[in-house]
Amino acid sequence: MKHRRIPRRRAAVAGAVITALVATGVAFQSANASEPAKASAPRTLSAVAAGNLASMLGKALGTDAAGTYYDANTKSLVVNVLDETAAKTVEAAGAKARVVENSLAELKSARTALKDDATIPGTAWVTDPRTNQVVVTADRTVSDAEWAKLGKVVDGLGSVAELKRSEGEFKPFIAGGDAITGSGGRCSLGFNVVKGGQPYFITAGHCTEAISTWTDSSGTTIGQNEQSSFPDNDFGLVKYTAEVDHPSEVDLYNGSAQAITRAADATVGEKVTRSGSTTQVHSGTVTGLDATVNYGNGDIVNGLIQTDVCAEPGDSGGSLFDGDAAIGLTSGGSGDCTSGGETFFQPVTEALSAFGAQIG
Repeated sequence: MKHRRIPRRRAAVAGAVITALVATGVAFQSANASEPAKASAPRTLSAVAAGNLASMLGKALGTDAAGTYYDANTKSLVVNVLDETAAKTVEAAGAKARVVENSLAELKSARTALKDDATIPGTAWVTDPRTNQVVVTADRTVSDAEWAKLGKVVDGLGSVAELKRSEGEFKPFIAGGDAITGSGGRCSLGFNVVKGGQPYFITAGHCTEAISTWTDSSGTTIGQNEQSSFPDNDFGLVKYTAEVDHPSEVDLYNGSAQAITRAADATVGEKVTRSGSTTQVHSGTVTGLDATVNYGNGDIVNGLIQTDVCAEPGDSGGSLFDGDAAIGLTSGGSGDCTSGGETFFQPVTEALSAFGAQIG
């Protein structure tokens, strides 16, 4: 087990962050700059509030932070740290601390090794803060020889990585909800957005790479591609060309809709819901962030949200959300909504930033 001490300067930064949290309306015990406040019971937080706290604590702890996740059962933030001094800072801020072995730098190094030595179609890897490991998954298309190669690389990483086999096949789910179609197939609309005062929508990049002109379920042409990014990313921007309603909401397929007012980053452990034109509405949990997926056709996508929400072909591009917050765009995965499996999502915040667009 590694033991690291937080320098006096870092303790001062931690105290300043806790003070800032108080100023934003979250009540914590006062903390002296050179002496962390006494531990208290973890605060009850929403997933969004936990994400905000995680970001601020990450800046305060620096290299002594080793990942975070949201415990939906206790509604509290769990922060992995490398020593007891950092743990006291976490607890003083109202989160639960876990002293773990692997640092973020070691986890990142493992991911780099996998990219260099084990980029095999049909594989994915993601950092799981709950196990403090990089979890590597191989789908059913990975051959015995490729599995042996993958196992050798993972074994060489030691306890920092774990290897699993998936019964499904990683693939983009091409075939917010509502169906959008073109000459190349069918996808799902993600979220309506605004850019330069004009209406657009965002969907998966592997959809906009295959289809340039989009129609709705009635056959009306509604949009034309403006920007597309795939692989590496998986997002596309479509400009509305028809006078149609484009409310900022997601179809719940029960005669109602969920209003969307903002975009937010995902948090591991957060409960989320997906809407898509093939399987409609399903819910689940965020299981990992910054996932790399090597789809079976050799296309590699990075920085994805991993979940246990099911999806099927045609759900691609559809909406992942938490209440009124837009979280992700359906990219791909394995399995279906009968047997289950993993599904990956392009973070909405990254897409909006790339396009210079806003939820609206």
